Amino acid sequence: MSVTIKPDADALNKRIEELSPERRALLARLLKAKGVGAPQATKIHRREKSDFTPLSFAQQRLWVLHQLDPTNPSYNMPDAVRLRGRLDIAALEQCFKEIVRRHDVLRTSFRMTEHGPEQVVADRPSVNRFLKFALVDLSEMEAEKREAEARRLAAEEAVRPFDLAKGETLRVKVARLNEQDHVILFTMHHIASDMWSLNIFAREIMALYDAFSQGKPSPLPELAVQYADFAVWQREWLRGETFEKQLAYWKEHLTGAPALLKLPTDRPRPPVQSFRGASRPFTLSKELSEAFSALTRQEDVTLFMSLLAAFDALLYRYTGQTDIVVGTPMAGRNQSETEAIIGFFVNTLALRTKLAGELTFRQLLKVTREVALGASAHQDFPFERLVEELQPERSLSYTPLFQVMFALQSVRGDNFELPGLKFVPMSAEGVVAKFDLTLFMSESGGEVDGSFEYNTDLFDAATIDRMIGHFKRLLEGIVASPDQKLSELPLLTETELRTQVEEWNRTSRPFPEQACLHHLFEQQALQSPSAAALRCGEQVLSYARLDALSDLLAARLRSQGVSPDVLVGVACRSRSTRRSSVWTRRKILKLGKRVSLPIRARTRARR
Repeated sequence: MSVTIKPDADALNKRIEELSPERRALLARLLKAKGVGAPQATKIHRREKSDFTPLSFAQQRLWVLHQLDPTNPSYNMPDAVRLRGRLDIAALEQCFKEIVRRHDVLRTSFRMTEHGPEQVVADRPSVNRFLKFALVDLSEMEAEKREAEARRLAAEEAVRPFDLAKGETLRVKVARLNEQDHVILFTMHHIASDMWSLNIFAREIMALYDAFSQGKPSPLPELAVQYADFAVWQREWLRGETFEKQLAYWKEHLTGAPALLKLPTDRPRPPVQSFRGASRPFTLSKELSEAFSALTRQEDVTLFMSLLAAFDALLYRYTGQTDIVVGTPMAGRNQSETEAIIGFFVNTLALRTKLAGELTFRQLLKVTREVALGASAHQDFPFERLVEELQPERSLSYTPLFQVMFALQSVRGDNFELPGLKFVPMSAEGVVAKFDLTLFMSESGGEVDGSFEYNTDLFDAATIDRMIGHFKRLLEGIVASPDQKLSELPLLTETELRTQVEEWNRTSRPFPEQACLHHLFEQQALQSPSAAALRCGEQVLSYARLDALSDLLAARLRSQGVSPDVLVGVACRSRSTRRSSVWTRRKILKLGKRVSLPIRARTRARR
């Protein structure tokens, strides 16, 4: 197993402080592309033992939401891993116990005190009380039933709530399909974890299983600090001048922002947000991925910035709104001490982009670059405090500040390996959509992949599939002509264009060339007798009525001696005066529309 040697944190912070403002901004951009922000000059130390340990700002928000609805699974973080080969269950359970022992946040319960909500860290010997590890043997079932039951268990675990007061933040259930096939159902509560933490979990499991399956001790070093130390540090750091400076930026950035992004939905928004969701994956072609990455490098922006700009362009075309706020998660691990700690560090930033005027995509890239850099420089201000300070319009039917998210994720590769076992990815079960729409993107090996997570109360799968097609077509238009106006960039796919321009526009019909016009009229009168044939103000003549009046007029003409090949004149009065206009209308109605004579020549007098 390879070992990475990290530079001394104090020396690193000193070097960062000595950088020019321009170089520090560049460093922030490069780190942001990797999912982290510029390190802070302050260092986290072990907290002193006290009677009260506060929650971090992010934890406190989730704790409050949990008090409001303890059964809500919105902040469950489920994962499923399938392992083929001979699995040492005892060694695997020992791995999870060691991780719970190493990371205090996994032995933490939450309670309310007179000083506010508090996190209580249990002693390390109490590991068994906090790890919920279970083995379910499905090997006696038939093959199809085993697979169905494994999927059912995955869906069940994904939405089963946690009891935070008892310190329940981690569950592990192993489903044995046979001796060579196991499914590990792994669920954490967000209050103790984030996406970065899952990668830490995977790395530690691999290192520990390799050792424990051979009867060796843990090769992992003890952690210098724990998550509770970060929570105490965060409370102390974010106050006074630091607090005011960060808050001032976000107030200026978001003042006057629209409360709601009005995406066209398949159904009306329900009065209470349900969080029911689904996900639709997609992949950009290698050619499009390479072309878009080349444009990104050419414009001196990160892939995060260019993809965010493209997403903003898509939202602009869907909504017509020129002021768009999109949320994005930041790793929140700006201190080297936090890189190896499992915990809830991620912070959410509200990125507001104004698409004033007829911007081209190249111009939008510049706007997005400035927005991203400004937000990155102020990324440590907790989203929870921002909502408290701004007090935006609140509704139970949508989230405050923004309803759409964008995330550029580092790929959880298929390099998850355990000795003698093959890792097989499993599709997600029980998707929870925290927002109306979230676009996840990732880049690996020169190819860009993505997925749209969406609220199923609002959107159908077919609508999201069309959105994926529009996003791809938009990206193709961007790389082909980045100086084209956003409103003129292509959006419809070739299939949609063919459907709308050709298929829906095929109005040609066979025409009976030998039939006269009055024959066609008679046929229409038979097919739709009650349909409106003529309108004059509020008066309407149906086809049946006009047909009858036409017959009367024809009979009157025949009685006056009109025969075939006899010309019949039609008198038309001028509408230059109201009197003549009224006379004309009355006369036309009285005669059953005199101008219909040439159409209806039942006398066969000059058709």
